[in-house]
Amino acid sequence: MDFQLNLKLETVEQAIQADPPMLAPSETVRQAFGALKSANHGCVLICSVGGALEGIFTERDALRYMAERADLEQSISSIMTSSPQSVSISDSIGVAIERMAGGGFRRLPVVDDDNKPIGVLNVSGLLHFLVEHFPATIYNLPPNPHHKTTEREGA
Repeated sequence: MDFQLNLKLETVEQAIQADPPMLAPSETVRQAFGALKSANHGCVLICSVGGALEGIFTERDALRYMAERADLEQSISSIMTSSPQSVSISDSIGVAIERMAGGGFRRLPVVDDDNKPIGVLNVSGLLHFLVEHFPATIYNLPPNPHHKTTEREGA
């Protein structure tokens, strides 16, 4: 079967990771660390009482926070990334890749029309999506594609 991939037509829905951990802004940093660990996830979405996305707390934020200070009882709202960039479920993969590359993000929340989180799009999800479309190309790449041998191989 021959696959054609158009990053402007394929939607984010095909590559998202569902059920990210979510916390209220009043929860503590300790609870955010616990949510990261128990969900084995790279981020926690911070949502209002109505469920709308207010912020994101990632592994990078956790490392940066631990390096600066370590008050684990502080509210997560004071250190989260507020109003994070996000994509809608109907946005194209191309839009998501541009947003991630432009902002240096490894994760983007995926939200519905009411700004309520549906999932998270991460780099590994995008890579899995691309591998599904180009398995022969991806799996047949040499370990170091620009490597030139200096000696003849074989017998």
